[in-house]
Amino acid sequence: MDTLPPKRAAVLAFLRQQSLRGHTPSLAEIAAEFGFSSRNAAQKHIQALAEAGLIQLMTGQKRGIRVPQSTGRDRLLSLPVLGRVAAGVPIGADIGLDEQLLLDAGVFSLRPDYLLKVQGDSMIDDGILDGDLVGVHRSAEARDGQIVVARVDGEITIKRLERGERRIRLLPRNPAHAPIVVPAGVDFAIEGLYCGLVRRG
Repeated sequence: MDTLPPKRAAVLAFLRQQSLRGHTPSLAEIAAEFGFSSRNAAQKHIQALAEAGLIQLMTGQKRGIRVPQSTGRDRLLSLPVLGRVAAGVPIGADIGLDEQLLLDAGVFSLRPDYLLKVQGDSMIDDGILDGDLVGVHRSAEARDGQIVVARVDGEITIKRLERGERRIRLLPRNPAHAPIVVPAGVDFAIEGLYCGLVRRG
């Protein structure tokens, strides 16, 4: 699967989670879940997911969204929750094992190696909210513009990566937060790539 835009991936994950619970959300419920200003915004994401073949739309039905599910064990991932990641000011590493979750691999655009619990609201415009569990694919490399989990002076944060000629910045997706400029000589490492999220009710 090609990597989906983060908010669209979050909508797909929400639909899959609700489908596993036997519930088909309405456009109004999707809009409310993600803070969209109207049902039209939700409809655009639904239409794009349908065109990508990730969901099916049943015409003439009020709740006509169908999410194909695989019941094979190969589709299930057992993932550790390894603590917290800041969506705001970086927080100290908290890598103790919190729990282990069994999740559908289809929730993620890349195969994650572990989950981290988000703390803060700096990534809300990418659909990543406080309390979400984000999947992280271990990688020391990332392209400009990708959402990464990064370590800065021993502290962990999730942001969009911006590589300039002379500096690296970690960009929030909330205008209330300032970018983090990574000074030369600072201990900096990319820990992994964001590959989707799980939101628990």
